Amino acid sequence: MITAQELSKRYGPTTVVHDVSFSCEPGTITGFLGPNGAGKSTTLRMITGLTRPDRGTATIDGRAYAELGNPSRVVGSLLDASAMHSGRSGRATLRIAADLAGAGRGEVDRVLELVGLSGRAADRRVGAYSLGMRQRLGIGQALIARPRALILDEPANGLDPDGIAWMRTLLRDFAGSGGTVLLSSHLLGEVQATVDRLVMIASGRVVAHGTLDDLLTSTGVVVRATDMPALRTMLDRVGATHHLHDDGAVLVEHDDDLDAERIARLASQAGVLLVELRHSDRAGLEQLFFSLTGGAGSPQTLETVR
Repeated sequence: MITAQELSKRYGPTTVVHDVSFSCEPGTITGFLGPNGAGKSTTLRMITGLTRPDRGTATIDGRAYAELGNPSRVVGSLLDASAMHSGRSGRATLRIAADLAGAGRGEVDRVLELVGLSGRAADRRVGAYSLGMRQRLGIGQALIARPRALILDEPANGLDPDGIAWMRTLLRDFAGSGGTVLLSSHLLGEVQATVDRLVMIASGRVVAHGTLDDLLTSTGVVVRATDMPALRTMLDRVGATHHLHDDGAVLVEHDDDLDAERIARLASQAGVLLVELRHSDRAGLEQLFFSLTGGAGSPQTLETVR
């Protein structure tokens, strides 16, 4: 289990992480999402002991990272695939990681095969690797000691479609065997296809966390009119929270006092002709992401933890 409890971090006058709390359970993959500068990497660095929090705690398997006797056997991490010695081969890189973790040399060949770098690729210098190959090697380093948890910052960065499919299968198998995965990514479609749970952060604060199904179950109303500006003006006038879809329709968020029938009545009174009015289907991750993080100085909080 990975747990963050009220983590906060300030650099000078700027608070980059503010009271961030969430947990990741064994057997699950948790996606950690947020805009650039939202505090994702700082949070992951605090969990893995690379940055000291000003306030709050982070534990892995019930202990702080610094208290783990052999951290590599408990949690494998990939925070920067470029932080590798470019003059070493992939095999030598994993051999050193295995020695440091107290893992047998046989683990090197196992992991090279697992991450698709066996054969000639294993003996090439890391400096000649593509970004995708470095990502694979970094994931191999994280797995070298057979840890129970993985913390990965942008693990799909640089991977081609086959590589992304490979990574998705790898993480699913890891979680399926009881492992815990926490990963950040800017590839929203890939996150939606991979994770079980989501934690969204904006301006250093958690704005949503819960299961993927719960967070993407929408309770709003989709509305479209012949005159969309007039429709949005009407919705603004009654104080309805609404967002514009890419397809031009408007999603009106659920409100007990503003159901589809009342929207139709208000539109009629305003002389707005509706051409579509229905309860929304399952929301997409992109829609949820932008509705919660787009320019949020004081983000709304959506919590659906069961």
